[in-house]
Amino acid sequence: MANEDGLSRRRLINWLLSLGSGSLLGVLLYPIIRYVTPADQPEAAVGTAVVGPLRDFPPGSGKVVRFGDRPAIVVRLTGGELRAFSAVCTHLGCTVQYRKDLELIWCPCHNGRFDLTGRNVAGPPPRPLEAFEVAVRGDQVVVSRRA
Repeated sequence: MANEDGLSRRRLINWLLSLGSGSLLGVLLYPIIRYVTPADQPEAAVGTAVVGPLRDFPPGSGKVVRFGDRPAIVVRLTGGELRAFSAVCTHLGCTVQYRKDLELIWCPCHNGRFDLTGRNVAGPPPRPLEAFEVAVRGDQVVVSRRA
C-alpha cells in the first residue's frame, strides 16, 4: 500500500533501518579512528625546569623528575656531581631508573643499561640517552636542554 506521496511502509522502514545502522556504525568507528589517528600535540617547548631542592638529591642517588612533557633522570654521583639525562629508554621508550647497587642507569623493560655518562653499555638500547645540563641555583636544581 502506498501513501499519497508515494512512500510505502516497506521503503520507510528500510530507510529508517539504514539510517539507524549508519548511525550505529559511525558511533562505533569514531573512537577507533580517533585512537588510531591521535590529535597532533606539539611538544612542550620547555628548555629549562627547576626539578627540586638540592637536598632531594643526596650523593649516590638518582631521581626521575618531570621535564616538559617527558621524564628526565637526575643522578648525583658519590662525589656530589649532578648529571641529567632523558629518562626515556632509546630502545622502546620505557622509563629508566638509577640502580645504586650497579652504579648505572637501568631500563627494567629489557635489561638495558647505561653508564653514568648516558652511554648504552648493555642490552638492546641502540643509542645513548639524551644528556641535559644541570646547575644549582641557590638551593634549587635546574635542568636545561643542551644548546
